[in-house]
Order: sequence, then C-alpha cells, then structure tokens
Amino acid sequence: MNLAAPTSPAEILSGALARALDGLAPTQASQAVTRLIENYRGSTPTDAPILRDRADVTAYAAYRMPATFEAVRSALAALADAAPEGWAPAGQLDVGGGTGAAVWAAAATWQGERAVTVLDWAEPALALGRELARSAPQLRATRWQLARIGASPELDAAGLVTVSYVLKELTQADRRSVVDAAAAAATEAVVIVEPGTPDGYTRVLEARDQLLAAGFRIAAPCPHSAACPIEPGTDWCHFSARVSRTSLHRQVKGGSLAYEDEKFSYVAATRFEPRPPRDRIVRRPQIRKGQVLLDLCGAEEQLRRQTVTKRHGALYRAARDADWGDAWPPPSASQE
Repeated sequence: MNLAAPTSPAEILSGALARALDGLAPTQASQAVTRLIENYRGSTPTDAPILRDRADVTAYAAYRMPATFEAVRSALAALADAAPEGWAPAGQLDVGGGTGAAVWAAAATWQGERAVTVLDWAEPALALGRELARSAPQLRATRWQLARIGASPELDAAGLVTVSYVLKELTQADRRSVVDAAAAAATEAVVIVEPGTPDGYTRVLEARDQLLAAGFRIAAPCPHSAACPIEPGTDWCHFSARVSRTSLHRQVKGGSLAYEDEKFSYVAATRFEPRPPRDRIVRRPQIRKGQVLLDLCGAEEQLRRQTVTKRHGALYRAARDADWGDAWPPPSASQE
C-alpha cells in the first residue's frame, strides 16, 4: 500500500530532518547535542556562533528545530488570531534564524508564497536550512544570508520580522540593538520568542517595552499594552507547546513518552490595530468535577481567576477544551 506523501509543513519538516540526520552516527549526534545544550544553557552571551560545523548543525536541528517550530507556530497563531480577517504578512525576515524554524512556522500559519529571508552568522546552519527548505515548495525561494547578529544590524524592510531563541545569545546592548533594528525593519509586525524561563520572560518584557516605545501595539499574548500585571520575582508569563519526540530526543534525554512540552515566552506586536483583545489563559486550566478553573490575564490589565461550571453550558464545554495560552472566551461560546 502506498503511503500518502506528507503535505503539511510540520510533516515535510520532520521528513527533511530525518533525511539530513541519516548517516550521522547516533553516538556522534548524541555527543554533539549534549555539548551544545551545555553551551546554550550557559549564562554568558556570546559574540560568535555556537553551531560550528555540519555535525553540530544537523544534530542540534534534529533535536531542537521541532520544538522551536512548535513554539513559534503557537506565537504566530496568536498573531494571526489578533490580526484583521484575511491578513497575512507581505514578507518575512527571520533574524538569527539558523536553520529556519520560524519560516517553516510561518508557512504553517499562512498559505501562499511570500518573500522570505533568513539571516544568521553560522554558515553551516544556513546551508542546512537551505537544504531542508528544498523539501517545501513555498520555501524554495527563501534567501539564506550570512550576517552578524549583534550591534547595529542593517535589516531590510519586511512585513513580518521574527526573532526566535536569539536574544539569550547576545549581550544586553546587542539585544537592544537587534530589537530596535527589528522594529525599524518591520512594516507590519514583530514576533519575538524566547525560552519559557524567568530570564527568557525578562528578555521578552524588555523587548516588549522597546516595541511599545517604537509605536507598536501589543497583539499577543497580552490583551493590553499596559505594564505586565505580574509582580517581578513572583512569577513569569510563559506558555507551552507539545512536541513529538524523535528517536534522537529519546536517545539524548531518555524516557519513553512520545512527546514533550516546550515552554516559551513571546510577544507579538503590530503596526496595525489588532482585533479587540480577549483575555488570555496564562496557566494550564484546572479541570475538576463539574467545573474548570481558568487563570486569566485580562484587558482590564490585571490577573484574575474565573470558575466555569456546568451551568454555563456552551462556555463550560469550551473551557474543558481550552488550552494554556488560548484567548478566552472563544467567539463561538457565550454565557448562558
């Protein structure tokens, strides 16, 4: 029996990564991933690329690219939900995009072809990104451009500028420079994604302030453009995306689950007026007998908990299906 060819960007990317990894010894891949994880988890920003050669790039892409793809896709879905009906970015510039997870995420969010450019300072990462993109018709025309990501980058204008999992690698001064340059280059929207850690959230908050100062409006995840209502040091705003675990994931990390959850923080900001905001679910919903507890960040610029019970009818059914990071309430549900 013939199996259907993969059609979604997620499926195409998974197959392309498997082919790229073929021929790399499992032990070599595992050692490369372990070393690179230690580098990325370090606290000292770098002014040089961490991915050094084909083995580094291939192993780390197979291990990390699916998680980055799912996190960025979640952030872009929130942007799409907040944008006017029918909106799609005129083009995309991915700053520090490496092997291109964010451009694959955009292809999964909006149909059709658009002008796309990926900038990175690691030529091996760009080379693998170019190779992977040949598997996706909508990405074959993508430009893969070598560029230093740091102080005063010169960025061409694009409808959407994405900066994902990059700011941690930079000094504070370079982070500010990159975010300012992204804001200046974006004609429609900027999306910044960082790991869902307290430090990652702090970097996203700093970028959020810069984007607001540059005249942008916050489209997601915040349902307002005021200060974050979370008291510093008490908590941090982050979300979760489910990622299928590959054999490389299981080899490096151990464990038997077929998935893992990628925690991330993000901000999506626009030059256009986003749709009227809804609340955002900022913690995993707690489902109890006959009720669902939702922790929400609201347009009134504060955190609150809502208890939805069976007597709420359609809203209760929606709450049982709601997920961490969703806007609330969904348009199809209403109080009864």
